[in-house]
Amino acid sequence: MRLSALITAAVLALVPASSFAADASPLVTAEWLKAHAGDPNVVIVDIRDKVAETDLGALPYLANAVVAPYASAGWRTEIDGVPGQIPPVEQIAGLIGGLGIDGDDHVVIVPWGTDSSEFGGATRVYWTFKYLGHDDVSILDGGWRQYDAQGGERSAAPVTPVAAQFPYEVQPALRATTADVEAALASGTKLIDGRPAEQYLGQSKSPVVRIEGTIPGAQNLPHSKFYSADFASFAQPETVLALAQSVGLGADEENIVFCNTGHWASIAWFALHEVGGNQNTAMYDGSMAEWAADPARPIQ
Repeated sequence: MRLSALITAAVLALVPASSFAADASPLVTAEWLKAHAGDPNVVIVDIRDKVAETDLGALPYLANAVVAPYASAGWRTEIDGVPGQIPPVEQIAGLIGGLGIDGDDHVVIVPWGTDSSEFGGATRVYWTFKYLGHDDVSILDGGWRQYDAQGGERSAAPVTPVAAQFPYEVQPALRATTADVEAALASGTKLIDGRPAEQYLGQSKSPVVRIEGTIPGAQNLPHSKFYSADFASFAQPETVLALAQSVGLGADEENIVFCNTGHWASIAWFALHEVGGNQNTAMYDGSMAEWAADPARPIQ
């Protein structure tokens, strides 16, 4: 038995760290997370906001998790007057490295799972990792709601991380610029508006957007269609495909998703690119806040 244990330990030492999470997908279940929470090179990132203001008692945190609240940790910033943008890459890489994450880690992002808008914090952080070239990342489907319902281990305090060096290699194809949207208008590339129908139709608007309306020719896929607040679960691939088809978007057709500041758009991007498998989906980070800021740009 002792020899067998030594052999097993030696074999495990030779297994690449990433193989511990080889069965992970863009969305992992609470059961998966419970089984892998203690694995080497699996880092759980709790992005829930205002945990201290809840009534979760003495154990409000996920066991083995580091904490980086979506609204306050520095995941987004204002750039050139446009709110909610990804920070300069050195800055955001520093944030991630400060959480103890390096290039060999598989990251699991955990939101509250309240509704689609709140879940958008997880899809936005997920997009950030992908944009920086880190593919070993997943979101806990249903977030804390599913984790707690499935009896996930809780703790009194989050993990105190040991800072690491987080390497990055920017993937520009995942991020659309204003120039890319202008080119899409000229070429007829599909534009997908992930905002609620009222904003798409110009019946209301976000305070950060200058004027009501949408980018001419855009199709509307409201972010709420991709996540069930009732069941705390993200849409299945077949549902994503059906929603894409409902606006005339082909399975591999090039498209750009947008919203007001790239938050809700990240939900549509995650659905189409990651769950639906359309690798030709990009996200317009500046979205309507940037597009509408210039009165010369067309608004429908």
